[in-house]
Amino acid sequence: MSDRSIPIVAILGRPNVGKSTLFNRFAGRRRALVEDTPGVTRDRLAEEVDVSGRPVLVVDTAGLDPEPESAIEAAVQAQARTAIEEADAILFVVDGQAGLLPEEEEIARMLRRGGQPVALAVNKVDHPKHQHRVGEFHALGLDLVRGISAEHGSGAWDLLEELVEQLGEPGERPATDEATRVAIVGRPNVGKSSLLNRLVGEERVVVSDVPGTTRDAIDIRLEHEGQAYVFVDTAGIRRPGSRRRVGEQGAALMAVRAIERASVALVLVDASEGFTDQDARVLSLVRERGCAGAVLVNKWDLAEREDEGFRRRLRDELERRLRGLSDVPLLRISAQTGKGVARIFPLITKLAEAGGVEIPTAELNRWLRDAVARHEPAMAQRGARKRPLKFFYATQVGTRPPTFVLFCTEPNAVQGSYLRFLENRLREQFDLGGAPVRLILRKRRSEDEDG
Repeated sequence: MSDRSIPIVAILGRPNVGKSTLFNRFAGRRRALVEDTPGVTRDRLAEEVDVSGRPVLVVDTAGLDPEPESAIEAAVQAQARTAIEEADAILFVVDGQAGLLPEEEEIARMLRRGGQPVALAVNKVDHPKHQHRVGEFHALGLDLVRGISAEHGSGAWDLLEELVEQLGEPGERPATDEATRVAIVGRPNVGKSSLLNRLVGEERVVVSDVPGTTRDAIDIRLEHEGQAYVFVDTAGIRRPGSRRRVGEQGAALMAVRAIERASVALVLVDASEGFTDQDARVLSLVRERGCAGAVLVNKWDLAEREDEGFRRRLRDELERRLRGLSDVPLLRISAQTGKGVARIFPLITKLAEAGGVEIPTAELNRWLRDAVARHEPAMAQRGARKRPLKFFYATQVGTRPPTFVLFCTEPNAVQGSYLRFLENRLREQFDLGGAPVRLILRKRRSEDEDG
């Protein structure tokens, strides 16, 4: 992990104005599902992109669509408040075809008071003859207003670059004390606040059966056996508001910001509901952002009341869903009864150590030699000839997540399965379970290689 903080740019706006299309444009590939029906973003909502040589985390807030019984205006205003609290800069997207709407005037007033750099993207300006659509949006009082086409790309990158320029020079990551920062993330009503209250030992967080009671990220500091912790309870990522709706809802900004600031993330799932697509999405976000994490299966006391067949199906489902993430620890707990909660603190310590591990170069290279000797990589194809693919040495270049550079003769020839083999051997050798591992391949010419 870099020692500099990565800025977050939030894409904000009413449903169906083109936020997900614009997010996909910036991500460089179709990362979010795009349909004409409001509220259909189902895939990853955060993507790190390079803007004029500077890394920026772009977050699509399309997941913050309203509940079926809620007014769109209220939901978008709540979305704006979250963006103002959590984002470093805001890209406010409006629909040039629909024209200026009253709720957008209210959002603009909130954004002007927020203090962050704001860019107004008047979307669906797909042709020069549509530029007249931009004019009325200057009434919102925002300085940076541009017509763009998220669908075709015109003007989109230029506007993002202008917005990022207003952030100024990247600042140093804030100094931290010795407390281990832990983000508690997951869908609403899986027991995040109940778990935090159990850990703290008192009712510090409002607990309710109504999903979404926690509206803001809440930091609580405590000490356990001489070690300081800062726990962050967030509103998390919401589940679908109705089975009739395709979309999923999510306080993506809160989750992203909490994970970015944390050393460890605990992903809570509800044993009575199993491991859902939304749970997998949250865990994926934790891994992508380089945070060491574990899955806590809460409400296990309820599962134990069911028959053995139910518990077996739940265990099988969890194992199947986590098959590609076999290193992620899984702990069965009950925040209500306290069962298994005592094991959380040792787990946090282990995860924090794995995420911040620094491996001496000599040990790392012994591991590399042993791993390659145990299982040599496939031959590298060059034209009609095949050559041995040789690894020379490795060095660690970062922590949180542990990041390593491996020098070899043909980086492009290394198969994905072999890279996974090396990653698994690295985890086994240095006990890195739960921490994402980044392996970077770089070319170094072999001494006996022909010119």
